[in-house]
Amino acid sequence: MDILRKHSMKVVYTLEDLFGYPIGDVTEDPNDNTFTAYHYDSDSIYGPFKTKEDAELTRRSIIIAAREVFLIRGVSRTTMEHIATQAGVTRGAIYWHFKNKTEIFQAMREQVFLPLIDRMDVTLLVDNSQNPLVQIENFLCGTIQLLNNSLETRQIYEIMMIKCEYVTEFSVVLQEILLTCSGIEEKLRFTYEKAKEQGLLHPSHEPAQLAIDTQLFFIGLLHMWVKDSDGSHFRNRAIKLIKAHMSLIIR
Repeated sequence: MDILRKHSMKVVYTLEDLFGYPIGDVTEDPNDNTFTAYHYDSDSIYGPFKTKEDAELTRRSIIIAAREVFLIRGVSRTTMEHIATQAGVTRGAIYWHFKNKTEIFQAMREQVFLPLIDRMDVTLLVDNSQNPLVQIENFLCGTIQLLNNSLETRQIYEIMMIKCEYVTEFSVVLQEILLTCSGIEEKLRFTYEKAKEQGLLHPSHEPAQLAIDTQLFFIGLLHMWVKDSDGSHFRNRAIKLIKAHMSLIIR
């Protein structure tokens, strides 16, 4: 079979060539190194995968492989070929799920950020029975406990904080991270406002300023926690540092 068929500026691969399934065509645009898949087979609605479950398992394996390679090589020095080799799939299988490396990185990031936001909503916004300052402390300490208990979470934070340069195409990722931080700041401000209404804050403390102060403190602590691989400086003291930070706020 003639695998490469040139059509103007595009190179066409059959999905049978890429995946071993005679399903349709994938075109690669040499200008942006991305693939577009064209599906025409009625046997499967999941492209080169027999079932939805197969497709999802492959997608997860790609994200895991990317995390493993990012951790070793850094994000900028990792190619799609590296990820494909680590995952044991073809490049075509990767491009079926992800347009580029940035999309893979975003999917990996969502594995820690989405649960973080959900847990923050439950801890700070849903449960109104607790002291608001205790809620904030519980959220911060809970994040550290999650890092202690989850290797996957630790690795993703390490990649995001010290293994990635947020330039060129990754500048978009940085803007999304900053947007997420703005949302976290807003939720902290709301919780500090509740504390002020209950007379729990020192009169000189303003909720908006406290939210910024706590967020910057915690981001800095996370950065140092990630870098402290042997646990001799910050990892073993993180909970105590959080409690000390919160004690400065109490009236």
